[in-house]
Amino acid sequence: MNRPILYLAITNHGFGHTTRTASIAAEIQKLYPQVLLIIVTTAPRWLLESYIPGDFILRQRSFDLGVVQTDSLTMDKVATLQKLKEIKKNQNSLIASEVNFIRQNRVNLILADVPFLATGFAQAASVPCWMTSNFSWDFIYRDWGGEFIEIADWISDWYTKSDRLFRLPFHAPMSAFPNIIDVGLTGGSPKFSAEEIRTTWGITAPQEKTILLTFGGLGLQAIPYENIRKFSDWQFITFDASAPDLPNLIKIKNRQYRPVDFMPICGKVMSKPGYSTFAEATLLGLPIITIPRDDFAEAALLLTGIQNYNHHQIIQPQDFFDGNWDFIDDLPQAPKQAQPMAKNGNETIAKAVIDYLQLM
Repeated sequence: MNRPILYLAITNHGFGHTTRTASIAAEIQKLYPQVLLIIVTTAPRWLLESYIPGDFILRQRSFDLGVVQTDSLTMDKVATLQKLKEIKKNQNSLIASEVNFIRQNRVNLILADVPFLATGFAQAASVPCWMTSNFSWDFIYRDWGGEFIEIADWISDWYTKSDRLFRLPFHAPMSAFPNIIDVGLTGGSPKFSAEEIRTTWGITAPQEKTILLTFGGLGLQAIPYENIRKFSDWQFITFDASAPDLPNLIKIKNRQYRPVDFMPICGKVMSKPGYSTFAEATLLGLPIITIPRDDFAEAALLLTGIQNYNHHQIIQPQDFFDGNWDFIDDLPQAPKQAQPMAKNGNETIAKAVIDYLQLM
């Protein structure tokens, strides 16, 4: 019997799309060990391995770019537009090369988050294309107007060719997709006990005085770390290797650890708006401190989501970058919705994928 083969295509933008897809892939692999995972991304193997315990094939390819950024908040729209035009010009050759790979490797199903050309591969290779996301790239680009409108229309047309969308929480309407299934939160789970984390990293501060700082795979320039000195009774944790050496700041450089592994020992997480961090914090009931982001349309959806479903503090950028961080001592606001959000997104998507593959 041939092994069922699942091809997972991940958008080339930061680490968030990769970690949430890897969480789903790990669930599929756990429930259905026979599956062969082909993960198609430019993200580093160590990141995938921190989420997926078993074997997988990594195919390092990029079919979209998301947004050209210098850090997690600073975008270059001119360069983004130029690269999107290049992808549009070269779409036929991009599709042709990938269709050959998909046919040769007898892929049974494509699961994409959310590179639009994946529907082109699927159509040409006669393989279904399912997608999973809380937003689509036409939504982001359309918000920028001008020449991006034509690009957004082109991308929307590709999305209409998808067979199914698992729409994650904190979502845009995503009306281009013809078949939408709403699911619960997705994300990783801690791999270590709170005691192991505390012992390994020598963390003695109480949970309510411990803060995780995480600003995505690209990090954030100009974080005013010196403010941390004022909160000597607090313990701060960061994955930013370039952060200064401060007595109450622990820098995590070991790549087997992920932000989600530290969340159970923290009282708050401070982050830029990002689905994966927000989802993992919400899954674990960890309050979020964050800042608005007016130039990226997904951010407003995420802020609304945590206001509705998580304890939160939304602070202004000037208070984060130029203020004294007095907000750290403030109590978070309670979520507006009494009903908690569904948390079974990984399982729902994994079960649907496995059910389909078992019919092959």
